[in-house]
Amino acid sequence: MFLVKLGQNSYLKSTVVLALDVFISLLASISVLMFAYAVAPSAFPYMAFYVKWTVMAVASSVVALYVTRCYRLIIRYTTLKEFGRLSLAALFKEVLMFVGMAALTVDKGESNFTQIGSLTGIDFFVTLGALVILRVLMLDVYLFVRRQIHSEDKLIKVLVYGTDGNAASLVMRLFDSKQYRPVGFLKSGSEFKNQILSGLPIYHFTNEEEIQTLKETLGIDGIIFTNKIDSRDDNYKLIKFCQQTGIRMYTAPSIDEIKDGKAPGVGIRKINIEDLLGRTEIKISMDEIKSNVSGKTILVTGAAGSIGSELCRQMAKLGIKELIMFDNAETPLHNVRLEFEDNFPGLRFTPVVGDVRHVERLDYVFRRFRPEIVFHAAAYKHVPLMEENPCEAVLVNVVGSRNVADMCMAYGVEKMVMISTDKAVNPTNIMGCTKRLAEIYVQSLGLAIENKEIDGKTRFVTTRFGNVLGSSGSVIPRFTEQIEKGGPVTVTHPEITRFFMTIPEACRLVMEAATMVAGTQIFVFDMGMPIKIADLARNMIQLAGYEVDKDIKIVYSGLRPGEKLYEEVLAKKEDTIPTVHDRIFVAKVRQYDYKDICDTVNKLEHLSRKAEIPDMVILMKHTVPEFKSKHSIFEKYDTVDH
Repeated sequence: MFLVKLGQNSYLKSTVVLALDVFISLLASISVLMFAYAVAPSAFPYMAFYVKWTVMAVASSVVALYVTRCYRLIIRYTTLKEFGRLSLAALFKEVLMFVGMAALTVDKGESNFTQIGSLTGIDFFVTLGALVILRVLMLDVYLFVRRQIHSEDKLIKVLVYGTDGNAASLVMRLFDSKQYRPVGFLKSGSEFKNQILSGLPIYHFTNEEEIQTLKETLGIDGIIFTNKIDSRDDNYKLIKFCQQTGIRMYTAPSIDEIKDGKAPGVGIRKINIEDLLGRTEIKISMDEIKSNVSGKTILVTGAAGSIGSELCRQMAKLGIKELIMFDNAETPLHNVRLEFEDNFPGLRFTPVVGDVRHVERLDYVFRRFRPEIVFHAAAYKHVPLMEENPCEAVLVNVVGSRNVADMCMAYGVEKMVMISTDKAVNPTNIMGCTKRLAEIYVQSLGLAIENKEIDGKTRFVTTRFGNVLGSSGSVIPRFTEQIEKGGPVTVTHPEITRFFMTIPEACRLVMEAATMVAGTQIFVFDMGMPIKIADLARNMIQLAGYEVDKDIKIVYSGLRPGEKLYEEVLAKKEDTIPTVHDRIFVAKVRQYDYKDICDTVNKLEHLSRKAEIPDMVILMKHTVPEFKSKHSIFEKYDTVDH
């Protein structure tokens, strides 16, 4: 037997609902006939007509309501779509009524087609109204019972931002929540002033004072956002007001994002710093990416890192044949393995402990697994640390990239995608220069293949982007740790800025660029507007519920060795060529001779292994003349005659 859901853990038997619907429909039909008799008693003089009308009302109601399955609707989430089904049931009933009554009474002279048509027409509207009223009463009874069971004082009172379908459907889901109580909608401006949506009022705001007033008068604890936060939209302004007034902020998935049968309301969480990126999310064609990698063996170096592991997660959803995870960090790789065993039980994958500096280990992996596409994410990335350990930066970022690229060529890999950084543009530190040198080697190798200077079929593509929010060792986890300890939060300089994107977004862009490559190219991403690190710190402190400089202070520690105040804008029109994707561009860069760069990399490897740092750095600056050190002990080599 079917059960009709009133709310979470509250059910009515479907037969009870069907009986109530039939009873209400019958009452409606009897009421219509009584009204017709009161208005024109002489028009219906036959008692047999009344009996037949009643019998047909019962029979037609049962058939119409059963066929349209109105008794199986989820009462708690009744929407316009469900009311449409009630309308269909009422219409079906009247069709049956008209046909049945015409057959039973017209030939006997008890009525005519006009009388029956008028009665059934009126009966349609009365029946539909009665069924709708029944649903509303059932909702009201449910809400009354629910309030008696659950103490409203324990619920978090929230306003839902927006008046679109996502906001309305979220409120419907929240009516069943044991944690949140929706008290209304919130919208900028006064367009919807004094209006009602889903039974709740729509409030408006234009400034911080009005948000404070709503907090005091309604007793709201938080505001829930259902759409992406955009710095160009009023929801970003509302974030600032909430931070100033101490109102908690939450975000919830849209109704389209709720999958796998999760219960309504699942996914509500506090807003985090990734939500305040300050721009719209970059749209990516995942279907094209899937067609590019589906059924292929994929190798990801640096697979246990922030970017590498996310690339693996994305690949796991795209129907690949096999995934090879290559990394030298044992514990992180073990953790990734456990994650994939839990989340992707049907995926064929192999974690391999290895180092890109070891040619023999790489050769074994390529020989055994024969990857068709390689994503090279293994690298040392921390600027101050690499400034102190330049030899290791060269061995991993330059020599390691050469080793991977050479293996790709030797084993006929279709495509190698190297992950680079915005710090490779006009580098001011060792790390940035090593990434630029890696770009140079990979690009020159690809061009040599294209120009038939050497044999090979691998296509090489490099992708540059800026900082990713939440990557291991980055500013976000560092600030979070400092805030949890009560501060202070350390920022190197009050004016320092960086470009940011989320880790999944960066990885999707990398995969998108990989589908676009037609030759050896360096792709750069439009990172949007730069963000002040000091503003980032303030937002994180406020999101944690503290007041800046009162509860937690921000301390400026000074620029670190090799650190820039401003990162380079990657997508300058004069330095790039547009592509079919409006956020991905091809960088215009100087080309190097493959044989020359081979000699240079070999010399750098020799110097780094012998730890002859001055000669090594001088050679780096000679090869990349735009490399000018900042706040570094290597500044003295900028003036050395190269």
